[in-house]
Amino acid sequence: MTKWRSGTGSRADGRGEGPLQRADRNMIELLQELRVAQTGVQILFAFLLTLSFTERFGSIDEIQRWTYVVTLLCSVLTAGLLVAPAAVHRVTFRRGLKVETVQLGHRLFTLGLGALALTLTGCVLLVLDVAVGLSFAISCAVVVCLGLCLLWFVLPIPLLRRTHLPTAFHGGDGEGSGDNDGEDSGEDDGGPPPGDRATTREPTSA
Repeated sequence: MTKWRSGTGSRADGRGEGPLQRADRNMIELLQELRVAQTGVQILFAFLLTLSFTERFGSIDEIQRWTYVVTLLCSVLTAGLLVAPAAVHRVTFRRGLKVETVQLGHRLFTLGLGALALTLTGCVLLVLDVAVGLSFAISCAVVVCLGLCLLWFVLPIPLLRRTHLPTAFHGGDGEGSGDNDGEDSGEDDGGPPPGDRATTREPTSA
């Protein structure tokens, strides 16, 4: 049976929270996840910056030099994408765009994870190329890239197939689980349940 929260007129999900409350919670969770990823990116970026000032850097060949350049740029892109959700949240502060901010932050975080996978792959390729050789470095870099994509993007797919994604934010009336990131779980704009609207309708004059 569908429950209705008093004073809000919207259906309660498993957590008993409305769209704005869910958006607040999802924003907090998003920022916590960003902190985990940002720590690794900062370490990689510092490593790549100091690498160019070492004595051995001057003796690397052209392939290794371009690998370093591309990896450094990927790390900068990764840092920018992972900081962007916090920046967007600050720019849109108190503008009534919390739900949209969470959705945009989710997309930026996903792109940041992709850029982070490229950065880690480039670091493995560069270090192993200098230490062992190009052939072995390429093989290991491919394995690392595929492994990260598998863990970060392919592994969650079976979980996504088990959930029914709501379409309320996209013009539909679907219902989803009570933990949809930044999305409404079939909640409407208020009013009594559809079955009770007929009983509360005011009589019309003849």
